[in-house]
Amino acid sequence: MLNWLMNEESGQGMVEYGLILALIAIVAALALSPLGTKIADVFKNVEGKLGEITD
Repeated sequence: MLNWLMNEESGQGMVEYGLILALIAIVAALALSPLGTKIADVFKNVEGKLGEITD
């Protein structure tokens, strides 16, 4: 039984896919974080311009 458990590799592929997906999610979150602040600045700028027009 112990020998079978040491040689069993059927779940190895799923673990590797899970680790790859986790790495991709972390990279995507880090890459999109600065983009989110830039988009927020654009919306604030548009809001300020619309406020000037309506006043």
